[in-house]
This record gives sequence, structure tokens and C-alpha cells, in this order.
Amino acid sequence: MNLFGKKILVVGLAKTGVAVARFLAKRGAAVTVTDMKDAAALQPFLTQLGGLDLNLELGVHSVETFIAVDMIVVSPGVPMDIEPLRLARERRVPVISEIELASRFIEAPVIAITGTNGKTTTTTLTGEICRKSGFATFVGGNIGNPLIDLVEQGEAVERVVVELSSFQLEAIECFRPRVAVLLNITEDHLDRYDSYQEYIDAKVRVFMNQTGADYAVLNLDDPIVADLAGTMHGRICWMSQRRELEEGIFHRNGEIVFRWDGLEEVIPTAGFRIKGVHNTENIMAALAATMLTGCPALLARRAVEEFRGLPHRMELVREINGVGWYEDSKATNVGSVEKALASFNDITWIAGGKDKGGSYAPLAELVRERVRCMILIGEAKERIAAELGRYAEVRMAATLEEAVGHAVAVTGPGGVVLFSPACSSFDMFRDYEDRAEQFKALVRKLPGAEPR
Repeated sequence: MNLFGKKILVVGLAKTGVAVARFLAKRGAAVTVTDMKDAAALQPFLTQLGGLDLNLELGVHSVETFIAVDMIVVSPGVPMDIEPLRLARERRVPVISEIELASRFIEAPVIAITGTNGKTTTTTLTGEICRKSGFATFVGGNIGNPLIDLVEQGEAVERVVVELSSFQLEAIECFRPRVAVLLNITEDHLDRYDSYQEYIDAKVRVFMNQTGADYAVLNLDDPIVADLAGTMHGRICWMSQRRELEEGIFHRNGEIVFRWDGLEEVIPTAGFRIKGVHNTENIMAALAATMLTGCPALLARRAVEEFRGLPHRMELVREINGVGWYEDSKATNVGSVEKALASFNDITWIAGGKDKGGSYAPLAELVRERVRCMILIGEAKERIAAELGRYAEVRMAATLEEAVGHAVAVTGPGGVVLFSPACSSFDMFRDYEDRAEQFKALVRKLPGAEPR
């Protein structure tokens, strides 16, 4: 792909936008960067573009700029339905994502992982298995570094593992992963999409360019995912925790069994450090994706056994007077919280934040059975209370600090305090990591045992 002299517009200046602009400018493109925020708000990102020859259009999206370029690269946080993008597409200006741009320069096999929940754990573990199997591996995308960083750095790799959000998949054209994994689909991001089906359609785009030489790893236990089988062009590798499969990967009596092309590998789960139904799903997906691309079963097993999991996902912060305090800030949707609530009993549940538009009703039975008290914060607290308040005691809190205080008061020995928001963080915090660190700092200040 020859970029020299091409007029290219980068829409959205955050981490991804900076990486794309830097890459394009170094390749000789005539780059313009546009963002609705002003220079003061974008200063940390503008500093990273110092010394590069490019144009800036800040505080506004000019239609004239959008329709006068050869190509537009859209950052994940920018909705695809904004008017300037719609008009550019009408004039046949190519509109692509950073993932699409990067993929045109990558020759190594790509393992792409998407789904509503479990993406980051699965992606990280997949990368660890590839590395421990001796393959030079890049891991990035929706976690870590943008995929375009790999291209800019010119690093020679043998495997590329990329986590993909629905936003990143909206503007792909030719992106074709050797292995595409769809873990699960539950309601999410309905504040961005007009319908649940539109969100599903965005996820499924990860498979659209695959051929019979590629693999689609699908969760048979998820009815929405299972129904997609007839649309696949790649070879399907099913995974299941509920049934034994003639071919695919499944969990049975403390073992994960991988059957493929007449061979069978059996991996005991007793030595795994990360536990839980959701993690078994993530592990199976990572094992399937890596063994399909040449990672030996023995080395894959060792990598899983050494894997300690990720911060901000069901992380035990402290035990104080017989109460476990768990931080699960990465649980930004209902499907993720379902798995968290299913892991404990006698729960004081701290939830809330910026509402994402989905229903909280799927949590009703778990709340009734397992939650002693809901402590609600943020913009969504009234809505969560309206949908779930009949199933458990409800307390409202104006701040996270107040919520922690309520939790101390209502939780007795043997109980669990679970901070699993079911919402995004942007009403009160910079991001879910900032939210997590603030929660952990408050818990560590509580009188009692030392942090673990």
C-alpha cells in the first residue's frame, strides 16, 4: 500500500490516533488530524506528535476536510454515523479503521479475539502461549499498543494476537485473521448502537474475509454465537463446557480435551491458577487458537499453568475481619457481572456508573439469590435500583468513598464486597483502571489486615 503523497485524514486524536498519524506522516502521507476536542484538552496527545509534518483541525469536524482527502482512518472512539463520515462515504472516500490499515502491512498469522466478555484475558493468555511455544509474538489492539505500532516499529514477528472491540471492526474491509475467536455476545454499547442486532453485526465482521484455509473458534454454549455457524467461511472449531465434542475443544471432569484432525490432547485443569467458569471458557479459546496455529500442547499447558490472570478482573484486594474485598472494575457490562455474581454468595455489590443502554434484568435471579445489599453510584444508580431493587436491600452513594463506607457497615464475616460496576466509568473516572485504583486505595485505607 503506497501512502506517499496521499491525502489522509485521521479522525480522533487519542492513543490510536497518535499512532496512526505518526505512522502515516513517516510514510510520506499528507496527514490531517481532526478531533472535536480543543488543543488544551488534547495537549498530552499533541505533545507526542511534535516534529511531525501534519495539519491539525481541532474543536470541529469540517465536512470540506472529510470530502477532500484520499482516505480516512477512524479511531475506535469515533461513531461511524457522524455526518461528515456519512457524506465522505457518499462521495466514495474510503473510510477504514486502524486495524484495517495495519493489517495491509502484516504478513505473520493473525489471531483475532472478540466477544463481549473475556477478550483481554483470552488475548493475553493466547500471547503467552505463543511466546512460550517459541514464536516471536506481538499482542495488542484493544489492549496494550495499537496494531499499527507493530508496523511502524518494523519488528519481525511470527504471530500477531489482537483483541478487537466492535468499534474497531466497524470499518474493516480486507482484514483477514488466520484464526478468529468469538467468545460470547451479550448486550453492550447500546449507547452507541441503534439496536442489539447492530452490535452483533459489528462483532461478526471479524469473520467476513475468512476462507476455508482459516479457522473460526466459536462458543457452542452461547446461543447467539452458535446460530452463526451457517455464515462462516472458515473452518469451525467449536468449544463447549456443557457437552463432549467429536471435534473441537471441551471441558470434561477436570480436563480440557482438544480433538482435531484425528488427534486428541488432554490437559488437566488442576494446575491452573485462574479459576471459574468464565476463565475455563477463556482458557479453552486460547488453547484452541494457539494449537490450531502450531503451538505444542505441552508448552501450551505450561503457559496456562503459569498464567496468573489480569488486574481489575475479580482481583482480591484485601480480607478484613473475614470479609473479602474484590475489585472487578473491568466488568463494564451486564454479561461480565453475571459471571462475577455467580462466583460468590452473601455479596455486598457496589455497582453503577455511566449507563450503556442495556437491560439489567438478566441479573435479577443472581441478585435475589446471592446479593445481601446493592450499593449504587453514578448516573445509572436510579435505573439499576428501578430494575433490581426489589431483589435486595439498596443503598445509594454519592461517591465511591461513601459506597465503601456503606459496604463496611452492612457486610459481616463470611461475606464478600464485590465492586463490579456493570457500567462504564466516564461519569466519575478517567477510565476503568482509574476507577479500580481509586477503589483499591480506599479499601487499603480501611483498618484491619494488611493488603494481600
